[in-house]
This record gives sequence, C-alpha cells and structure tokens, in this order.
Amino acid sequence: MDGYAEELQTPPVTLISLVGCPELHPTISSYLHSKQTPINTLALPDFSKIPVLGRTQKETVDCRQPDGILKRDWLLKHRTRVPAVVAALFSSDQVSGDPEAWLQVCTDLENLKTGVRGRNIKLVVVVVQSTYKDEVSEDRIIALRKHAEVDSKYLLIFIQNDASELTRSLKRLGGAFAELAKIYYRDEGQRIKTRIEKKSFKFNVLNIRYCFKVAVYAEFRRDWVEALKFYEDAYRALHEMVGTSTRLPAIQRLVEIKTVADLLHFKISALLLHGRKVIEAVMWFRQHILSYKMLVGAPEVVFLHWDWMSRQFLIFAELLETSAATIPSNASLVLGTSEKPLTEWEFHPAYYYELAAHYMREKKYCQEVALSASETSKRIGSSSESVIQSVFIGQFARLLEQGEAFAMQTLTDAEYVHYAVAEGKRFQDSYEIIALLKKSFESYSSLKAQRMASYCRNQMAREYFALGEFGNAKSLFDGVASLYMQEGWITLLWEILGYLRECSRKLGSVKDFIEYSLEMAALPISSVAESSSCKGEYGPAGPPTFPQREMIHKEAFGLVKGEPILASDEGNCALAITEDQPLHLEIDLISPLRMVLLSSVAFHDKVVKPGAPISLTLSLLSQLPHPVEINQLEIQFNQSACNVTIASVIKEAAMASYIGETSTHVETAPNLILLTNKWLRLTYDIKSEQGGKLECVSVIARLGPYFTICCRAESPASMDDLPLWKFEDLVQTFPTRDPALAFSGQKVVQVEEPDPQVDLVLGATGPALVGERFFIPVTVTSKGHAIYSGELKINLVDAKGGGLVSPRKTEPFSMDSHHVELLGISEPDGEGESQAGVDNIKKIQQSFGLLPIPFIKLGDSWCCKLEIKWNRPKPIMLYVSLGYLPNSEAGVQKVHVHKSLQIDGETAIVMGHHFMLPYRQHSLLLSRIKSHDSDDSPSLALNQTSILIISAKNCSEVPLRLKSMSIEMDDDDDEIGYSCTVRQGGDGPLDDALLVPGEYFKKVFSIVPELNFPRLATGTVSLRWNREFGFEEQSRSELTATEVLTRHKLPHVNVEMAPLIVSLECPPHAILGSPFTCYVRIQNQTELLQEVKYSLADSQTFLCSGFHNDTIFVLPKSEHILGYKLVSLASGVQQLPQVTLTSLRYSAELRPSLSASTVFVFPFEPQIMMDDLGSKLPEPIFT
Repeated sequence: MDGYAEELQTPPVTLISLVGCPELHPTISSYLHSKQTPINTLALPDFSKIPVLGRTQKETVDCRQPDGILKRDWLLKHRTRVPAVVAALFSSDQVSGDPEAWLQVCTDLENLKTGVRGRNIKLVVVVVQSTYKDEVSEDRIIALRKHAEVDSKYLLIFIQNDASELTRSLKRLGGAFAELAKIYYRDEGQRIKTRIEKKSFKFNVLNIRYCFKVAVYAEFRRDWVEALKFYEDAYRALHEMVGTSTRLPAIQRLVEIKTVADLLHFKISALLLHGRKVIEAVMWFRQHILSYKMLVGAPEVVFLHWDWMSRQFLIFAELLETSAATIPSNASLVLGTSEKPLTEWEFHPAYYYELAAHYMREKKYCQEVALSASETSKRIGSSSESVIQSVFIGQFARLLEQGEAFAMQTLTDAEYVHYAVAEGKRFQDSYEIIALLKKSFESYSSLKAQRMASYCRNQMAREYFALGEFGNAKSLFDGVASLYMQEGWITLLWEILGYLRECSRKLGSVKDFIEYSLEMAALPISSVAESSSCKGEYGPAGPPTFPQREMIHKEAFGLVKGEPILASDEGNCALAITEDQPLHLEIDLISPLRMVLLSSVAFHDKVVKPGAPISLTLSLLSQLPHPVEINQLEIQFNQSACNVTIASVIKEAAMASYIGETSTHVETAPNLILLTNKWLRLTYDIKSEQGGKLECVSVIARLGPYFTICCRAESPASMDDLPLWKFEDLVQTFPTRDPALAFSGQKVVQVEEPDPQVDLVLGATGPALVGERFFIPVTVTSKGHAIYSGELKINLVDAKGGGLVSPRKTEPFSMDSHHVELLGISEPDGEGESQAGVDNIKKIQQSFGLLPIPFIKLGDSWCCKLEIKWNRPKPIMLYVSLGYLPNSEAGVQKVHVHKSLQIDGETAIVMGHHFMLPYRQHSLLLSRIKSHDSDDSPSLALNQTSILIISAKNCSEVPLRLKSMSIEMDDDDDEIGYSCTVRQGGDGPLDDALLVPGEYFKKVFSIVPELNFPRLATGTVSLRWNREFGFEEQSRSELTATEVLTRHKLPHVNVEMAPLIVSLECPPHAILGSPFTCYVRIQNQTELLQEVKYSLADSQTFLCSGFHNDTIFVLPKSEHILGYKLVSLASGVQQLPQVTLTSLRYSAELRPSLSASTVFVFPFEPQIMMDDLGSKLPEPIFT
C-alpha cells in the first residue's frame, strides 16, 4: 500500500480550525487528538489569516467538460486545509472591554463569516475566561451571539486556569466540534447527492466524481455503509467509461481509468474487510480482476497492464494480512460461482503475493521486449525528464517553463510510451519479484503448506539465477531439491538439479558440480521418455531424456579423468581435478548419491573364533547410464587390521605403489566394472585376531587417479530401497547369490574372545543381611600364562532390572539413598587398609569399582575382598570383569574374563514392641475416654510403672548371635533423660544369645513417666548382633563376623495423670471349699473428693459375702479398700466375680480384665514345700 498517498490509506479525519488565543491551541489540539474519534486542528494565530479558508476562483463549478476524473489533491485539501468547523476564540477582556475592543471583535467576526460563507463552514464562538470572576455580562453575550449568528449552545465559555473547569470546558468544546462537523459533512454529502439524484450533469465523469465525494464525506462521518455504496456506484460508473470516453488519447485514457479503478477497489476492499466481510471482499476482488484482466491496452505498453495487475494482487494481499477479520472455514464448499467456486487459498495473503510476483514477472518480460525495440531505445534519453504527474489522478503532463511561470502540456500517446519505458528502466523488477515471493513463501510456511512454499522458493531461486547471484540461487535450490526428492517428482527434480549444476559451475565448485552431475545421471529417466513430447522449459540441463543423462555422465567422468570444464562462459576459469586438488565424496544412508553407488556387506557367519577365516560378500550397485570402471576398492572395518584392498587385475600394476603405502591386505578381482542396475558381487575371506564386534564401516571406491567415493556400508537385511527407483519397472535382484543371506545378512560379526587361561572365582557365604558389611572374596589364578597390566572391574546391578537408588521411598531403618553400596576393596591378609592398597584403587563408587591388580606369575594367585553393604533388602547381580595382557609385548590383544553372581539381600531382624500395665492394676486415663479420633499412640499414667516388651525375630536363613539390647536417647529427643525412668528387667546382659532362623527373642523394660508431657518420645531400641559362622565356613572363607546395629524407633506416648488407680489383690491360688479374701484398692490421686459407685456380679462358682452394690467416697490423695470373702465351689481355672467401678465425676467405668480376674482352685491342699518353690521361682518385677 506504499503506492497510495497517506490520505488515501487511512479513513479521513475531521478537521476544525482554531482562530485567536494562540496560547490555548496546544491544549485544545492535544485533547482533540486523544479522543476515541480523533479530530485534527488547523491553528490560525490571529484573524488576519482568515483568507486561507476561503474558496479560490479555480474551484468554482464549471459547465465545460472536466479535464479528468478525480483531482489528485482534493481529499488532501479537505483533510488539511478545509475545516468543517471554525472556532473563534476571544478573551473575556476583548468581549467586555472598551468600545474599541468590542468593535474589533465585531470586525473579526464579520471577516470570519465572510471568509467561510462560501464553503458552508460551521462557526463556534468561544469566550475564554481565566476564572469565574472574569464573567462577561449577559447583554454582551447576547450581542455577541446575535452578531455571530450562532445558536446559544455554540457560544461557549472556556475556563482555563481551573483544572476541573478546564476539563469540563474541553469536553463541551469537543462535543460541539463533533456535532457541528457531523452536520457539515452530512450537508455537504447531501448537497452532492442531490446533484446525483437530479442527474444535473452532462458528463459521466462528474457522476464518478460526485459519487466519490459523497463516499468520502460519509467516511468523515464514520458511515461505512453509505461510503461503501457510493464507492461501488463510482466503480460501476467508471467501468461504463471503458471504450466510450474520447477525452484523452487511447493509451492515457485507459491508464487513467485503471488508476481510478485501482483507488476505488482499494477503498471498497478496505471497507469490506473493516466490516469483517472477508467472503464478500474476496468475491469482489475476483470480479474486479475479471473486469479488467482483458483490458491489456496497446502492445507497446502491455507491460503497464501487467504492472497494474501485480499491484492489484499486492494491495489485496496486504489488506488481508493487516485485517483483523477471521478467515472462514470450509467457505469453498458453499461460496463462489458454480463454474469456479472459491478455494481455501483465496482467503490467505500468500496466494495473492504469489500471483503478484507472477504478474510482475510478466511485466518484466514485456518491458524487456519494449526496451529492445530500436525506435524506443533511441528516444529514451531525454523525453521523460520534464514529465510529472498531472492535477488529476492517473494523468501525466510535461512541465514547461514560460518565463517565471510554469505551464502543463498534455502528452501524446507516443510521448507517454517513451516516458513509461524510461521509468520502467529505472527499476529492477527482479528484486521486487523476489520480495513478493519471499512474503508468499513465509506465509505458506506459516500455514504448513510446504509444497506451495517450495514452489515460491523455486521461483525466488530462478530470479537470483537470472540476476547472476548464483550463491543465493544455490542455497534456495538446495531446499527445493530436498522436497522434490522426498516427493519423488522426477521431472521437477531434474530441472532443479540442472540449475544447481549450473550454479556450481559458475561458482567454480568442483565437488558440487560432480555431485549434482552424478545425481542427475542416476535419475530414473529411461529411453521411453524420448518418445514423449518434451514441452516447456527444463532449465540449463535441457529436457529429461536418456541421451541427456548419458551426456551428463560423460561430462562428469571426463572431468574425473582429467578433462577440464570451463566454469564460466568467458572461459577465464576452469573446473579440474588434479593431484593438488583431489576430490573425495561421502555417501551416507540418506544421501541422494546412493543411486550412484550402493554398497552392501554381508558376513556369512554371525559368530566366529578369533583367527578363523570369515567369509564376506561385498555387493555394489549403480544406476548410472554407462558402465563405471573402478580402479580400486578398499573395505574398511572398525578393526583397522582387517582392512582389505581390492584391485582389478588390469589395474593392479598401476595401483601397486599406492597399495604398498597403505599396508593393508590386498585382494584381486578379474574386473571391477559396474553395469547399470546389476550387482557386482565379490566374496573374500578375512581374519580377525581381536575379540569383540567386527563391523564393516565403509567402502571406498577409487574411480580416477584423484577421485574417490566413500560409501557407507549397509546390511542386506536392513537395507532400504532407492526411493526414486523402487517404483520403476526393473528386474529385482538380490545383493547376494544366496537369497537367505540377502534377507538375514549383517555387516557385523561377533568375534569370540580368546579362551582365557585364568580362573576368576567369586566366593560368597550365603545371603547378605541388611546392615552388615558383606565380604565377597575374589580370587584370580594364573594357569596358562602370566598376567600383565591386569584390571578388575566390579559392577552392581539390580537383579530385577530396576535401579539401586530409590529417592521416593525411605525406610525407617536406613536413611541412605542407595539400596546397595560398594564400600571398598581390600586384601584379605590385612594389607587392604595400607597406603599401597589405597593407591591401587583407582575409583570406587556406590555401584562401580575399578582396581588394578599386580603382576601375577604363572601358577600364582591373587585375591581381594569386596565389601558391600545392603541398606534395603534387594537382590543384585555382581559382575566382575578381569582384563589383562598375556604378555608384555607391544600391540598384544587384551584378554577378558567375566563372572557374575546373584546375591540376595535379606532383612535379618524384625523388631516389635508392646506396652502393658502391671498385673491386676488399672488406671483411669481420661484421654482414652474422651478421644474419638484415630490416634493409636499409647497412653501412660504419670508416675506409674508401665511394662514395655521388646521382641526381635530372626527373619533370615542363618543363625544370629545377639550381643546387646538397650534403649538409647536420640539426638532430637533430649526430654527422655529427665521426663521418665527406663529400667530393664531380667538378668541384664544377653550373654551372646543365639537366635536361630524364625526364633523370637523378647526382653522386658519398665518405664515410669515423671513429667506430664503430651507427646513423650521414648527413644530408640538398639540391638547389636552379628552373623554366626560355622567352623567350616569360617576356616574356608577366612572371614570374621562384623557387628551390626539394628535400630527400632519407639513411638511417642501420651503421658497424663490418672485420677483413679484400681488394684485387685487376691491369693495366687485357692482351695476348694476354703474361704479367702479379695481386696479392691482404689487410689485417688487428685485434690478432689471422688464419688465411686461399685457393683459385684454374682458367680456360679463362688459364694460371696459383702455388699454387691454401693457408692463410696474417696478422699483426696488417699485410698479406699474394698474386701470380699469368697468360697470356691469348683476346682480348676475359675473366673472371680466381676467387679465394676464407675467414677461419677468422669462418667467413666473401670473393670478388671478377664485374665486379671482368673484364679486357680485346687481341690485340696497341695503337698509341696512353698519355701523351696519360692526360692526356685524367678524374681518378680516390682513397680
């Protein structure tokens, strides 16, 4: 849209004029510009400048035939020089001053009315006051309004020194301007519409002009519907002038009509897109092009038509690109005409940029023809120097100097043709074409339309090629060729490769020239193509025919053999392959040169012994049109000692010197000639002395004295077809004579390791236990030869395929992040911790270790111990690899010995705990009565003894020796030391108790809380143990048991004071029929009187005396004892009568458990010595 003036590109903006009080002009102008609908201002400092607003004599309406359709500066005049409203600003001093000042105000107003009367410009009078105190009298205001002949609402008071009043004044002033401007443009439009309706004009040109003016006035009012209607009327009236107007010479008349049509089309399209009518805009553009596409004009200026067509597409593309309208979906299914429906691309700018470039190219070709005409070239020199644009849009005239004045002279068609050709010569259309294509390419790329984007890139490259910028052309052609290769478009690819080949020749790049030449020669273009008529342009390479392939093949191999080729038409540079500048090409698995040379390598075996012969078949295939003679082949492996050089019998003498320098194995072949689409198969035996993988990496073919091609070797079983040849009608053959080998052959063979003459032994003594340092002896014994430069590699791998690290899960007995760790490597004789041992260990990680081993003589052995620790139960695989040299000679192959061992990691000790109250004693704990949550923390009574039983179970498969068990204070549990007393029961030390698999060990502790602490940490149980080795195991492995610490975190307990403690006291046994007494001791530990209700249930096995139901009161800090006399009626284990106590204060019930209410009844007095029995019983635990 750069070709349009600024006033045409944007909607017109209202113009008002300010006269007088110049100090207020910036304030008012800034406010008007900041409105949502901005207003421009024409500021006149004083009333002496009023004549610039008047109508000039040239602008009066004339009845003669107009000289043109639209004046060039009419819209600019109404946007910058003809205001819709004039505001006369007078200060309050002028209005209310002396008679002389008032007379000057009246004179200025009279002059202003006279100046604007001819244009119907609206008038606003503004009285400027500093404050309200400067108020003008009512009589003077009325007189001023009558003299100005304005309505009272258009005589405004403007307060300038009060901020709030200034804002209100500006709003009132802006509202008056907007209202009067709308009235002015409406009246002006209505005045011209009346002429159109009455058809009070003799010439159709005036109809176009009047419609255009009405549309512009409607745009001033933001009436887009009316503006669109009259622009369309002007467009239709203009189209009726084609072939009927005789006002100008034929060529210039058509140029003017097209220029005005261009302007009207731009306005119509912009309004449609502004109204988000994308479909209507596209259909309008299509109709616009159809209306003018055939109006080519005179043959000598046909390039002007194509330039105009290119401009139409460019402008519409830019309008679409800058429009905020949404592109409709699936519009092509229901829109357009039945003969040609709308396509999806017509809604995208890329389509129009591409066609703009197309018509610009047509313009360039036609202009070149016009420039080549002899009669035109002779007169281009000075005929266009004085030609300028005329007063009317689309017209040109010659500027003549007449004394001190200038005059405009109309041009003849011949003069205009000379001017147009001269102007066209000044511009380089190729760069304009490239810019348009680049925009189209970027737009198509953003739409993911790669094929269309590639087409635009192709056209850009051709323009660069025509300009001689071969570097830019080559980079663009390369991208196009890549897509055409993927799509398989042979003919298009041929053309692009021809351009690339020519660019490489112009740039002097021998390598690129040979690559593109060989690629073209190998394209699937057969002799059948010659019979088909080859139409169109195919670039520098000519049509895609078989003879052209042959010619390119001969030219390329002529260069290979030493025949130079001129790099440019001037002949000042030549392409050549010499000894100083050899050429080497690389062909990988995705290279398009695979058609030139394809190599397949297949080993006949998958696994071989070291030093045994290995059969290898090398197959080569080429799609070049002529046979290719290979001077020498070199097969390269990952083991350079296996490289093989193959020379033809004919070329063997010539290549003898080169082969001698390479020092590789040499084979011969009867001939090394590649025929078109025929496999060349060569089978040889090679030997590998080194174990491991032997892979064929590449095949190097020497085709000339200084030209080689390195082709990546491929396996027949995994080799891909040639993309461009797989659909051709060719005989399919296998790379190898054996079809089975063609389907399964690989370019890799596994060479077995040499048989080791060293024993590597891993010793283990059963499963590993979590927490212990597990030692594994590793013994290296030399049997067949000495060991030099030995190295031991240790790897720990999860046996189940997972990892040895679990950052998401931590278990209570270990905070280590690694499940299994390799702690160290030591020698069993005690020197592992010495400085020498530390220096020998190169690297130790959690799951990897690397250890050099010393020189070992024949028959000697060396051993070490691996120290591994399990932090969690997990089975692992231990891999130990020994790498060494069998002798000290240089270049000897390293021998490897591998051993593996699965070791299961098991949990050795599982610990538990249980809190108990003393026998036949019960405490009333209020937290257990009131709590309804799911807190499982045990509750203990303050200053009362509780029993803690710790149990430990051997869960492993080996016996364990227990060393000690204790409760220890943690670092963060300092309250244990002063908040409770912990004592252990029994005999104290464990005396190295042996715990066999599956056996439990229990130990009793007593805990007395001494402080009322809501969450009391009771510490951690520490159990020290070690593995119990048998005598045979210990003597065989020479291992010593290491002590292991297993920790068990005890839970937090709730400590509270028990208000009531109930104890049941009765004999340990009873005699049938003999009475005995039971006591219930109730202790009140509070400062309150406790009311306790008790009940005694009847029993069928006992006779009971005493009250069965009653209520008692227990004094503070005292106790109450209830006694019952019982007589047993049955022998054996019997349940005492159930006693139930209820605290009325706490609404809590205490009832002894069934086990506490059990007693054994003897049928008669037992005849045993109770004293002796008492001395043998274990000492009870008193709390």
